[in-house]
Amino acid sequence: MEKRAKAESYIGFCLRARKITLGTGAVDCLKRGVYLIIVCSTASQNAFKLAQKFARRHYCPLMVCNSGLENAVHKPGCKIAAVTDMQLAKAIISAADETFEIYAGGIN
Repeated sequence: MEKRAKAESYIGFCLRARKITLGTGAVDCLKRGVYLIIVCSTASQNAFKLAQKFARRHYCPLMVCNSGLENAVHKPGCKIAAVTDMQLAKAIISAADETFEIYAGGIN
């Protein structure tokens, strides 16, 4: 059995609590309450630019998942996710290891 990173476990908590939004269309529809944007390292350049745009719009950090966001959220083809809970977003950022990189910004 493969050992999961602590940040991936927190992403799992977000999934169970329904505090994460998956996909570019769904993230684009969110008006407020976004505290962390996560993008997969295998995402296209356009998807990465879109994730940067979302992070700037919501004034939140952007995190790059090097281990594959699809594996963390258990949804094939998922490249962008938005965490909508402040405490879980802070926990994911603090638990980030070598499989995650914080690209920009911070939570107040």
